[in-house]
Amino acid sequence: MSVKAKYQPVLNLGEQLGIKDGNVTEEGGVLKIKGVANTQYEKNLLWDKIKEVGGQSPSDLKANITVADDSVYHRHVVKSGESLSKIAKHYYGDAMKYKQIFSANTNILKNPDVIHPDQVLVIPNP
Repeated sequence: MSVKAKYQPVLNLGEQLGIKDGNVTEEGGVLKIKGVANTQYEKNLLWDKIKEVGGQSPSDLKANITVADDSVYHRHVVKSGESLSKIAKHYYGDAMKYKQIFSANTNILKNPDVIHPDQVLVIPNP
């Protein structure tokens, strides 16, 4: 199996996330990946996938992933049935951090218990 084939799930995720300026080369059995993620959250998703495929510190991959917008952790599009606490649990692992999300979005939210599908919420850096 080629090193590119091994890391194909990482490359697929990069396409799904819309990684910009992506460049993938293979040199001497080492896959080199370069690109720009929209947010730190998306960069973290890529690194999690790299570790899932290649282990904690893979020797057959070098990645240079930068972040286009480091002023926020992510921008989340609200889906039906979601709540701020559910969104906080997803991004931070702690539902009680919904207050940080609410505070970062007071320009569009007036009540932490009322959010609507298709609203774009700023998820502040942890």
